[in-house]
Order: sequence, then structure tokens, then C-alpha cells
Amino acid sequence: MTAFSTLRAGGLTWDALPLRLFDKGNAKFWNPRDLDFDQDAKDWAALSDEQRFVATMLCAQFAGGEESVTHEIQPFIAAMRAEGRFGDELYLTQFCLEEAKHTQVFRLWLDAVGVDGDLHAHVENNPGYRAIFYDELPTALGRLVDDPSPENQVRASVVYNHVVEGVLALTGYFVWNRACRAHRILPGMQQLIRHIGDDERRHMAWGTFTCRRHVAADDRNWDVVKEQMHALLPHAIAQIEWTTRQFDGDPFELRLGGVMDYAAGHAMRRLRAIEAARGMPVDRIDLDYSPERLEEEFRAEDEQALGD
Repeated sequence: MTAFSTLRAGGLTWDALPLRLFDKGNAKFWNPRDLDFDQDAKDWAALSDEQRFVATMLCAQFAGGEESVTHEIQPFIAAMRAEGRFGDELYLTQFCLEEAKHTQVFRLWLDAVGVDGDLHAHVENNPGYRAIFYDELPTALGRLVDDPSPENQVRASVVYNHVVEGVLALTGYFVWNRACRAHRILPGMQQLIRHIGDDERRHMAWGTFTCRRHVAADDRNWDVVKEQMHALLPHAIAQIEWTTRQFDGDPFELRLGGVMDYAAGHAMRRLRAIEAARGMPVDRIDLDYSPERLEEEFRAEDEQALGD
């Protein structure tokens, strides 16, 4: 260390998007231990065996995914340090803490409702899940350790933010939250999903921003975005399809017929936001809040769909 970002003339650029997200996360801090799962335990006991199987499978996938991204985010923090982007480094430390909290809260919920067996079969037998979380995610993030190039940052962001968080996590949370509300059950689960969804939308804004930054600097990175999405989406679709084949009917009224449309629609709008950065002056990207506004649009649309 030869100089400190906080000591330089002018200090930090608090209006830059990563630090806006950092401030927002601080203002919305929540503690998993504060959530009350007593009613969830009562609701759980009243569910049918098939409903408990479906809920356990979904929560196993959520919990495993959150643990995986907690593991894998660290090379991105190091990449921001290597690039001299201290504002992004600050935000990603908060980002990592939030992923750890998501992991904690799902385990606390499983403990509260009495699910204490080995749940690996719900994830390791799913070929799409294995391809993404056992292979693509650690591989893409691992490349940043030796080569934190813009191209590798884009590839890492696409798998981490745009596929794992944007296509799988936020879609899954929306569908599962809608089902819990429809059945008027599991209020603690509904609350934890609201908190997680709020965090994940900030993560998505940063992921879109990071891809935009590199696309603005080098138009060839737009092709990297498209190629990575094209390579990964079949795995995401395979994960969802395998999951839906594990149970008969629709015991929670998940309305799975619209899942793909929901995921694809959101993914395409985020990709258009990245494409819009082509040809933009790079120095405008940090102060362009369109990724944050897009996630707020998604929040409002979800709230309207859920009747909030």
C-alpha cells in the first residue's frame, strides 16, 4: 500500500453507483436472528408430506446457492483492489456479508421447522444445479485470482449476478413468496425473502453496472456478455426443469408455467441495459444510475403482482 483512497484530495466519490449501493445497504441492514419463525414451525407441521418435500427441496437449493456465492465472491473483491476501485471494494465487502446472512437465515429457518437431515440429494442430483454451482461459478470467479482482466470480470459477473442471482435466485424467491402468500403460510419465510430480495436487487444493480463499465470501455466485451449468457442459460433451464419433475401436480400453486417467461423477461431487460452502454464515455458510467432504477422497476412490478 502506497496511498489511501480515503486520504486523497477530494476523498471518495460518494455519488458513484457502488457507493450509493453501499449507503443504501447500510441503511437497510437487517439481522437474521431478529426474524420470528414460530408460526412457520406451526404451519410446517400442518403441511402435507408432498408440500414439505417441495418446500425442503426449494429451500435446499436456495441455501446451497447462497453458501456457494458467499464462498465465491472473494476473488471479485481482490479484482476491484487490483483495478484500484476502492468504492467497488467497499461495496463488495457489504455484498459478501449479505450473502453470508442469506446463508445463515435459511439454515435458521430449516432448524426452526425441524429439517435436520442431509439435503444434498436436492442439489447434487440436479444436473443444471451441478453445472452452475459446482463448475461454472467457481471456475469463472477462480479465473479472477490470476487474471482479473475486464473480460474475466464480465464472465464472472454474468454467471454470478445475471444467472445465479438474476435468473435463478430472484425468480425462485418471487415464485416461492407468491405461493406462501397465496396459502397464507410461513410468514417468517415471507419476511426473509423480502429482505434477501432487497439485497439481491442491489447486487444485480452492481453486476449490471460492472458489465456496462467494461462494455463502454471496450465494445468487444458486449460479445463476451452474450456468449456467456448463451452458454449458461441451458444449465439454468435444466435446473428449473429438473426441479419441477420431482413432484406431481402443483401442491403450492406455484404457477410454474410462467416461471420461464418471468426469468427471461427480466434477463432481457438487464441485457438491454448493458447493451445501452455501448459507445458511452466511460467516465459517465459511475454516475449513471440506470441499473439501480431498473431494479427498482422490478421491485415495483413484483409488489404489484403480489398485491402489496
